Order: sequence, then structure tokens, then C-alpha cells
Amino acid sequence: MKLSEVSIRRPVLASMFSPRWCCSGPSLQPAFGARAAGHRSAGDLGDDRAPGANAQVVETAVTDVLEEELSTIQGLRTLSSASAEQTSNITLEFTLDRPLRSRRRTCATRCRGCGAACR
Repeated sequence: MKLSEVSIRRPVLASMFSPRWCCSGPSLQPAFGARAAGHRSAGDLGDDRAPGANAQVVETAVTDVLEEELSTIQGLRTLSSASAEQTSNITLEFTLDRPLRSRRRTCATRCRGCGAACR
């Protein structure tokens, strides 16, 4: 018997379960994980700091090297970056023709591959 059939045949039962589903749904959401909730977190690959490095040093020694390597990834839609004192943030946006997990692996491999050049 489907839920729609039960709701039509037994409206009182359906009206009693409806508030219960509304109340228990949000409390059970963390148990479902990101896939059921439809939320995807950004693929943060790491957080390395360069103590004492000013923004220009970070830009030339880290950001430019990583941008060169990451810009050749197939399916890349946009690439943007921002360098500040001791840190660099690079944001990549991809087309949806391949899974996010595969894209993350490719980015991590490329970042590890140019790690020596960034030092």
C-alpha cells in the first residue's frame, strides 16, 4: 500500500503522522549524510601557511605556480585566486560532466606535483 493510498483511505492516520515526520526530519538529517541532504561541501585540499611571507611573495612563489598547473585541467570553467599575507586562496569551478570526487583527486595530484616548485 502506498503512502498516497493510506492518506486517502485513512486521513486521521495521515494527519497524525504528518507532524511526527516534520518534527523528526530535521533531527535525523545529520544521520543521512551529505548525499541525502543535497549539500556538498567545497573540496578544500589543505591549509599551508608561509610564515612571514608578504602577499607579493605568496603571489609569485605559490599562487602563480599553482594557477599554471591547475589551469590545464580538463573541464575547468573558471579559476580565480586571491593572495594575502601568508596565504593564497585559489577557487576552481568545473563543468558537471565528471564526478566531484574525480575532480578533487585530479586537483590534489596536480598540487602535489608542483609542491617542490612552490618552496
